Amino acid sequence: MRRALAAGLLAATAVHAAPAVTAFAPARRALLPELTGTGRRDHVALTFDDGPDPASTPHFLRLLAAHDIRATFFVLGAMLDRHPALGRDMLAAGHELAVHGWTHRCLLWRTPRGTYDDLARARDLVASLGDDRPRWFRPPYGVLTTGALVAGRRLGLQPKLWTAWGRDWEARATPTSITRTVTSTLIGGGTVLLHDSDCTSAAGSWQRTLAALPRIIGWAQDRGLRLGTLAAHQQAVPR
Repeated sequence: MRRALAAGLLAATAVHAAPAVTAFAPARRALLPELTGTGRRDHVALTFDDGPDPASTPHFLRLLAAHDIRATFFVLGAMLDRHPALGRDMLAAGHELAVHGWTHRCLLWRTPRGTYDDLARARDLVASLGDDRPRWFRPPYGVLTTGALVAGRRLGLQPKLWTAWGRDWEARATPTSITRTVTSTLIGGGTVLLHDSDCTSAAGSWQRTLAALPRIIGWAQDRGLRLGTLAAHQQAVPR
């Protein structure tokens, strides 16, 4: 009896955690291009996680406005709940808001019901700020679970990870290292992950990301790549 129970628990855990393998970036880019956010080959999707943060996000909004670029912000519901006016400003500026969850907690440690409630609460808050419901969600740490995929389908949210990141959350990151790390894997059709808040990152990390951003923009534009939202990125994707 005990062996059967243990086997059942092991099997349930394996089913729950199986999608987490997509956190392994090389396999994800090769095998699951839609999940990584692969889109139009002349375009790069620029995405930011963990805001909105009044201490940092407005700096990113001003820089993006100066370059006439719109981005997708995967917001935390708890942050947006404290700063809804900032969320409205982001939408008014033409940026896209997407769901990063209510709190930044790995979904491996949430039950399916807890995952659904977390995503639904964040989705509903984002939807309350504008005319459209959000289309995308990105799990904290990029770790998906079966419960997250089921909840996303029920809520009309499509998971989107990334093809290139800057590791900008690390205390040792610099504008140069962030730029180099992003551009080492970024190609046309890719999706970039950066952070507009340091609420879950090393203190002051957003300032280094902000300093790196013009370099990343320039690198992409020098190669004839346009930067924009995930919604624009996914339009008329070549097959």
